[in-house]
Amino acid sequence: MSRPRYGFDAPPFLIGLTIASLLMLAAGIIGFALGGWIVGLWPLFFAVYFAASTLLYLHATRRGKFAVWGEVLDGLALRGDEHALDMGCGRGAVLIAVAQRLTTGRASGADLWRSADQSGNAEKVTRANAEAAGVSGRVRLDTADMTALPYPDESFDLVVSSLAIHNIQPAAGRLRALDEALRVLRPGGRLVIADINAAPDYRTHLVERGLSTTLRPLGWRMWYGGPWVAATLVSTSKP
Repeated sequence: MSRPRYGFDAPPFLIGLTIASLLMLAAGIIGFALGGWIVGLWPLFFAVYFAASTLLYLHATRRGKFAVWGEVLDGLALRGDEHALDMGCGRGAVLIAVAQRLTTGRASGADLWRSADQSGNAEKVTRANAEAAGVSGRVRLDTADMTALPYPDESFDLVVSSLAIHNIQPAAGRLRALDEALRVLRPGGRLVIADINAAPDYRTHLVERGLSTTLRPLGWRMWYGGPWVAATLVSTSKP
């Protein structure tokens, strides 16, 4: 039986880290050969730095995010009958993890299926992953913009998003996506977002909407290159 394949998050960034590491390594070797250790030391230092960043990135995208999201979803103590939405679901890592915790509920995934955001990102790939994980009967996929979701008001008990909203440009679009998440969330429903860089802005926006919102770092397992590109969890409930 085939296993789900989730690819790599933001492949251009991962490729950039890898190339930077190799270029610095080559520069260091040439520097040693032509000018001695003083000339070659600094490029080698940066080669090690970029190599370490690449390894952290690979761990986050291939292992870390799965472990972290598993703990986050377990902490929600889902009943199993919820209707859930994953905004920017990509190849389905979090979407499928949610669906695995449902019994009579259903998990919807919305995405524009851009390969720049995730390698091999395509609706057919996500559907195949859901089938491989044995949850295709509980998963629905929609091609949709997070800033204009095609769902009625108060459709979902849970809305999640992982490393997706920050891809929206400009910043005003990210705030529209948050408003859309609140629109489709039922009273008492929960919104849980893991993202980088812009997470504090999400909290500020949600607090301005009158929602009690928590913000907490997700730790080294979701460092996309280092602590300066760390994922943060934003959580709130709709009154």
